Amino acid sequence: MAPGITCVVGSGGKTTLLRTLSEELSGGMEGLATAAPGSASAGDSWDKCLGSAVILTTTTHFLPFEGIETLVDPSHEDLARAAVTKGVVCVGGLGKGGKLGTSATLSPAELALASPYVLVEADGSRQLPLKAHETWEPVIPEGSARTILVMGASGFGRPVHEVVHRPELYCERTGAQPDDPARPEDLARLLDVERELGLVDFDVVLVNQAEDEATLEDARRLASHLRLEAPVLAGSLQKKELVQLR
Repeated sequence: MAPGITCVVGSGGKTTLLRTLSEELSGGMEGLATAAPGSASAGDSWDKCLGSAVILTTTTHFLPFEGIETLVDPSHEDLARAAVTKGVVCVGGLGKGGKLGTSATLSPAELALASPYVLVEADGSRQLPLKAHETWEPVIPEGSARTILVMGASGFGRPVHEVVHRPELYCERTGAQPDDPARPEDLARLLDVERELGLVDFDVVLVNQAEDEATLEDARRLASHLRLEAPVLAGSLQKKELVQLR
């Protein structure tokens, strides 16, 4: 994956994707520059001691990652000290219920001056596999290079009101009813409509939780009905098995 700020939005696997990407990127960053191309200036000397740590952060809220050092509202110096010995560092602000919120001290754009890879959870879904977006969602930070939209195949075929975050918006945009099953064709329409409305501008669609032939076929149906041009991947993040559908 190219350096820069990568935002993860949607539902049904955002946290797993963030962890997976951070592990893979931190293991293969030897020799990379310590800032995204064009993002750092000669005066940004503090970032040069950060080494090659991948930075996880959020523009909404998320739980701390087990086994990954967490810095709450750190200074530049705090981040530099942690990143010298860590492959991955999580940065956030004080949140509620044990969660981290947005850092009050370092924005994603500032973090991108410190590391070639900044991974941002930029959406919420209340742990449901599917979602529709409100007008203020997702929260994409300044300087973002790409957006990956995740959805969970475990929601396919189940009643909309049980598996979709903001089911009223889903129904409004797809014509479905709350008791209807969540169909791949309707989900493709939802993505098309939300992009046309300017709510979500994604670069890749990743259908997670597609762990058998039935859910993979559902993912293929979604890919075939999606009008917008974007790569579609499907499979299991837990198993680290993905196939590109288009």
